[in-house]
Amino acid sequence: MSTLGTNSLGTNSLGQFKQELIKDYNEVNHRIFGIGVVRQKIDVQGDRILVIALHKRVPSLAYLSELNSNVSELADHYLIKGFKNEFKQLLVEKYGFEVLSIFKDYDTETELSATVVITKKDVRDYL
Repeated sequence: MSTLGTNSLGTNSLGQFKQELIKDYNEVNHRIFGIGVVRQKIDVQGDRILVIALHKRVPSLAYLSELNSNVSELADHYLIKGFKNEFKQLLVEKYGFEVLSIFKDYDTETELSATVVITKKDVRDYL
């Protein structure tokens, strides 16, 4: 069940939803990686939510990458997997979304990530 609309968030517009989700995304990122995002943009198109974010590379992972890129890639993989699990749980519990899938990738060179959330129905139907 959605917590949007006439709810505890007090939000009923797409713009307000995106602002709230920006905070939530940053909070989950901070919890997993210990660092918040530098900048992010959220777009909603039908049943898809797209988050493009500029990150600061976790210093220990950058150092680990210099020592052994295979180990840092493995660490990145599991950290991203953990992020997706926590982000999905938040989307389900806080917003009432029926999440079909979440895709996330991170480019260490540019420090950019893309997260795509696919929901069962149009995102606006949940608001």
